Amino acid sequence: MNQTEQIISTTPADADEEEGDETPGELELRPGTVSALQHGQRLDRTLVELAPEFSRSYLQQLVEAGAVTYNGRMVNKSSQRVKAGDRLVVELRPTPQSQAFKAEAIPLQVVYEDAHILVINKPAGLVVHPAPGNWSGTLLNALLAFDAECSSMPRAGIVHRLDKDTSGLMVVARSRKAMDALARAIAAREVSRQYLAVAHKRWAGKAEITVDAPIGRDPRNRLRMAVVDLHSTAGKHARTDIFLLRNAAEYCLVQCVLHTGRTHQIRVHMSSIGHPLVADTVYGGHLVPPMERQALHACRLAFVHPVTGVDMVFEAPLPDDLTDLLRSLALSYNALTRPLGP
Repeated sequence: MNQTEQIISTTPADADEEEGDETPGELELRPGTVSALQHGQRLDRTLVELAPEFSRSYLQQLVEAGAVTYNGRMVNKSSQRVKAGDRLVVELRPTPQSQAFKAEAIPLQVVYEDAHILVINKPAGLVVHPAPGNWSGTLLNALLAFDAECSSMPRAGIVHRLDKDTSGLMVVARSRKAMDALARAIAAREVSRQYLAVAHKRWAGKAEITVDAPIGRDPRNRLRMAVVDLHSTAGKHARTDIFLLRNAAEYCLVQCVLHTGRTHQIRVHMSSIGHPLVADTVYGGHLVPPMERQALHACRLAFVHPVTGVDMVFEAPLPDDLTDLLRSLALSYNALTRPLGP
């Protein structure tokens, strides 16, 4: 089976995705063979695995338009079940999303690498995955240039995300075996992700708290997320442990440990308890020089290596803007005194 015929099944865990406009253009034929693992699943899901750079809704439109053949015959039902060994051909046309899957020579700060994984320290301002408004210049584009093998995996091996303006550690898969295992580990909450954040208002009360509150689209502003009432608004369970590290007159430095990975989770949870992050204007924060982005940094990442089984722990130093902010607010920080958490 050649590379274009491989059926792939992994999608990133913990990712809430928005779909962009997809307008057909130049025609491309992409063949594939249904593997034993894909036997009995829906046609549209198999197509997503065959063409992961396209959204499921777009591929469903192609099925309805008669652009997919199954064992040489045109099909028009996305819900049709596929069988191992059967042949698929889908007529694809480039969209802004598919054209975004191009290698770009963007520098990466690689903390660790082996044949199966990369750990990178993402700078603030770097978008992780192409999306409307950011079809190039992303981490995905950088990964395709760093390792050509990434092009054979969904989303270039990206298994979790950081917001554009959040800095810090991410793990990326370089092999299919690693990607499958990491996706399972993240879904099972076996990957420890810890963050440092600077928030408004002096901290009062217990130095360690847990915010266990569902997150969904803000019903009053669909461009934001919010803590929601699941009886009236769609949302997902979200849990964040928060540890006070330092207090100042009008600010606090906290460590946040994620147990789930919802969109903007820390930003939403901190805002919900009256401590919006510095410079996070979306969720009630205010600009405090020198910070021009939310004061949030993924400082620690721990997981079991998906192939070797070795315990892996990584820590990223504070970026310059966050260091300068702490200095200006007289908030001292010593990584040695920070609680490691789970």
